[in-house]
Amino acid sequence: MGTTADRRPPGDCSRLRADQHGTGGGPGRAVPTRCRAVLLPLRGLGHKRVKAPFANLYLSRLFYFQKLLKVKNMKSVITCDMEGRIETFSKGAEELFGYSAEEVVGKERVSVFSPGEIVLQNVPVWLDTASREGKYEGETRFLRKDGSPFSARIRITPTFANGKANGQTGYCGVTEAVAEEVDPPIRWTTKLVKALAITRMPFLSAVLMPAFIGGAFAYHYVLDNPGTAFSWGLFLWAVLGVALLHLGSNVMNDYFDVKDGTDGANNNYFLQFSGGSRAIELGLITLGQTKKLGLLLLAASGLIGAYLAWATGWPALMIGLAGLAIGYLYTAPPVRLVARRGLGELGIALAFGPLVTLGIVYVATLQLVPMAFWIGLPAGLLTANILLINEFPDAESDALTGKNHLVVTFGKEKSTYIYLGILLAAAGLTLGLSFALPGGNLWLALVAVLILASGLAIFRHIRMHYEDRSLVLSNKRTIALSALGGLFTAIALIL
Repeated sequence: MGTTADRRPPGDCSRLRADQHGTGGGPGRAVPTRCRAVLLPLRGLGHKRVKAPFANLYLSRLFYFQKLLKVKNMKSVITCDMEGRIETFSKGAEELFGYSAEEVVGKERVSVFSPGEIVLQNVPVWLDTASREGKYEGETRFLRKDGSPFSARIRITPTFANGKANGQTGYCGVTEAVAEEVDPPIRWTTKLVKALAITRMPFLSAVLMPAFIGGAFAYHYVLDNPGTAFSWGLFLWAVLGVALLHLGSNVMNDYFDVKDGTDGANNNYFLQFSGGSRAIELGLITLGQTKKLGLLLLAASGLIGAYLAWATGWPALMIGLAGLAIGYLYTAPPVRLVARRGLGELGIALAFGPLVTLGIVYVATLQLVPMAFWIGLPAGLLTANILLINEFPDAESDALTGKNHLVVTFGKEKSTYIYLGILLAAAGLTLGLSFALPGGNLWLALVAVLILASGLAIFRHIRMHYEDRSLVLSNKRTIALSALGGLFTAIALIL
């Protein structure tokens, strides 16, 4: 190990002293101020002779490696639950990652330590391997609190807080920094998943199903009313427009939720189902980029809406503006519909159901048909239930930030019955429409029975688990019910 003089600031060649360890020619040999070579002892890496022109570069590298070697033998031990919520954070973890235990335990998830693309591509594989094989070992790149990356070796094992016989309860990760640079390659499929995550594209079914219902109803209407025509071109443009409107609204909702602190206060979300996309938190996109992307998607949707209004008339413009207003103002201040004790859910039920079907039918047939509004209402109600069930895990943090939706307003126990009421309304309306349509529609009656039976099974699960993490199964099933209910409704209208 070098003397105090050896640990000088980079580039300070004037204070080089005698090499007291005998390197470069023997003990006590002086090194002149204008040296031809700088002799630097580097603990753990041996001694190195560096030509003077490269001394500054070498010295800067020295301090980097000295910092690295300081943490090289330091072990970070972090434990988390099955969803990645941090439970314990060792002293070594504090020094390695730069966070204090108070900052992360119960407040953050382990994804905060990795670049977003690695979280999407690698972390699920690590955890799955650890659960199946008893451990995962590998090297990767992590991020410190200040954003600086470092390479490390990680070992992940499953934990069993209640004994192995009672199932896995989480993971334990042991991390050590390594000198070799590790840069995991990112696959193109991961970049695709990144785009899907940022826009929450998998939730497009919530708007595509009512669009297909509107198209099916318009097709049926044209068959029953000679003299009308179905425009496939305008129909497809309208579907693209509502899809872009939905994606833009998703992105802007993320922007406002991060900006007002709602997402930052929430660590109880169900990943992929509630709590937003978490794209900003994962570093997949910045807050500013999120705003630009959201406005770009909304602008593209607006251009399509303007074209459809020019091609078909003012009703298309009015319907489109209503949908745009609801989507944007759902989380945007000062209106912030989501905080208006039920207005947000009501707005979503309209925007993701009747407004879509009414607009699609008008654009495709140039006819304003009142029944086109009602035919989309069950789909809108089922989508409102997606919103409602996703509010359960977020309720505590949402209440802290003034996001006073139905679950915050009425509490979780009473909100389970609101879910049931919305479900019964959707099934009842579907059954009523099966009789109200010209000539009746037996297939639609069967869809109503399917919605009711499946929904009641979900409701029973909600009643049992609305206070615990097993509720996530109801979140998944509610999304599936909305998608399948919409799909079967569209098929029933064609048959």
